[in-house]
Amino acid sequence: MEIYDVVLIPLIIGMVELLKMYGLKKRLLPPMALVFGIVGGIFYVYPEDVKAGILVGVMMGLSASGLYSGGKAVVEKSGD
Repeated sequence: MEIYDVVLIPLIIGMVELLKMYGLKKRLLPPMALVFGIVGGIFYVYPEDVKAGILVGVMMGLSASGLYSGGKAVVEKSGD
């Protein structure tokens, strides 16, 4: 995994936000981030190694989901 592959994390966050805007239930958003991460890991980061793609994809999906919830908490906290 190279440094520019990390760019997928904000992309995953954006796609999850789109799903949220289109009415997907909030409890399904983190699993969708995971799915997007795994797909990106397998098809973009490590197309030649499925196991590595899944591992990196899980890492990116969890990071995207954590960055979203962490950023949301900071924004809500600063609004008080």
